[in-house]
Amino acid sequence: MPQQHMDRLNAVDAAFVHQEDPCKHMHIGGVAVFDGPPPRHDEFVAHIESRLPLVPRYRQKLAAPPLGLGRQRWIDDPTFNLQYHVRHTALPRPGDEDRLRRLTGRVFSQALDRTKPLWEMWLVEGLAGGRFALLSKSHHALVDGISGVDLTTVLFDASKTPREVEDDGWQPRPEPTPAELSVAALGDWARGLGTLPVRLAGALARPEKALADARDVLEGIAEIAVQGVAQPAPDTPLNIEIGPHRSVMFESASLAELKEIKDALGGTVNDVVLAVVAGALGRFFHSRGLRTEGLELRACVPISIRGREDTGTLGNRLTQVTTPLPIYVADPVQRLRRVRRSMGDVKESKQALGARTISELQDFAPPTILAQASRLNFSSRFYNVLVTNVPGPQMPLYVLGRELRAIYPVAFLAGDRALAIAAMSYNGRVDFGLIADLDAVPDLDVLARAHRDSLAELVTAAREAATPTTKATGRSSAKRRAPAAGRNGRSATLESGRV
Repeated sequence: MPQQHMDRLNAVDAAFVHQEDPCKHMHIGGVAVFDGPPPRHDEFVAHIESRLPLVPRYRQKLAAPPLGLGRQRWIDDPTFNLQYHVRHTALPRPGDEDRLRRLTGRVFSQALDRTKPLWEMWLVEGLAGGRFALLSKSHHALVDGISGVDLTTVLFDASKTPREVEDDGWQPRPEPTPAELSVAALGDWARGLGTLPVRLAGALARPEKALADARDVLEGIAEIAVQGVAQPAPDTPLNIEIGPHRSVMFESASLAELKEIKDALGGTVNDVVLAVVAGALGRFFHSRGLRTEGLELRACVPISIRGREDTGTLGNRLTQVTTPLPIYVADPVQRLRRVRRSMGDVKESKQALGARTISELQDFAPPTILAQASRLNFSSRFYNVLVTNVPGPQMPLYVLGRELRAIYPVAFLAGDRALAIAAMSYNGRVDFGLIADLDAVPDLDVLARAHRDSLAELVTAAREAATPTTKATGRSSAKRRAPAAGRNGRSATLESGRV
């Protein structure tokens, strides 16, 4: 694995670091819920220790050159203590979802210690039904959520029997001195400048391709500039200065139902997720007495740019695009169509190319300029809410023989944004994590219910569209089908995420 002591942060990871402040925490993670009794704490710590060779970055911390001479680097932590990072707690009775969510909110309200490797994992006992949870929290600079290179995933096994991982015999390398960090930063500058003649020679060898590529890049950058400057995202009550405290909600859906919607009404699963979010936000705004006529929010949708050549590499390989969320459209079918059309326009545009180019250009930026650029990228002028959808494995996973039942992703709040929504598919279901500023969105439970209702109406519309009609009357030949009832007569269309 091409990962070394003294690796420099890439521009995207450095932007995540620069964006963080006491109120904006750039860690991500999730809550994984398992069947069965929890493992002993010492057994769980030993399991994590056995898997660290697969993610050695989790034994490294950040080091910055003096006087801001260059970007921060990953170095081995000479005092690495696994017991510090692996926490152990239990929920008070009755161990329900509400108590698990409160714990998650408190944990995500606390910034990670920059003097140590940037991650924590909590073993949570006492869940109702004889279950337990793992709460993971890692700085976004440490893990690319879309590539799945993180500690949580390497803990999982495809069978109840844990696989063996070869011990790498890790010993921390000496911590570099300020002088060594300065020399490394100057070397980065020299290597960066050294690549310019090579790039110029390549452009001169194929001038037509170089001009076409340059034109595409400029068009992509122009699209981003127009959106951020000439057509900024609308001001909303969700786009305010946030504090450090967080609240979370969990929701779960059937992946089969999301596919049923896209098969009947068109689009992709991601389009359906965005349409559900748009419908939920429309309902949420109405619950606050806000008007939504003609109002389109703008969502930031991260996309992976990790190619085959990036296999095995670390650091974030992602960029972002923005797309409208038509929260003013009451009809669920029309709302999905508008989302489909907007996402189609984004795919046809050069927005992603422009965003990637800006990211690559930042590789040459001094730390002070990069810090300002990162704040611009996270400016609320560009988007109102983050919506991320990560595809996961469609088979059962296990940790120490206990089966994973649900995994609720938790995103981050950046800029003046009080809400972010993350989705992750796993083994036939899609789990959603909603995170919000506790003070700005004290009614996050209302949004969660709106999310549930928004999906339910799309399922109903999809089933009506798939039901044959009687030619004579033009009416449905079958009764309108509501979502199937779940346990206790509750709709199974979107479970509340009860654990």
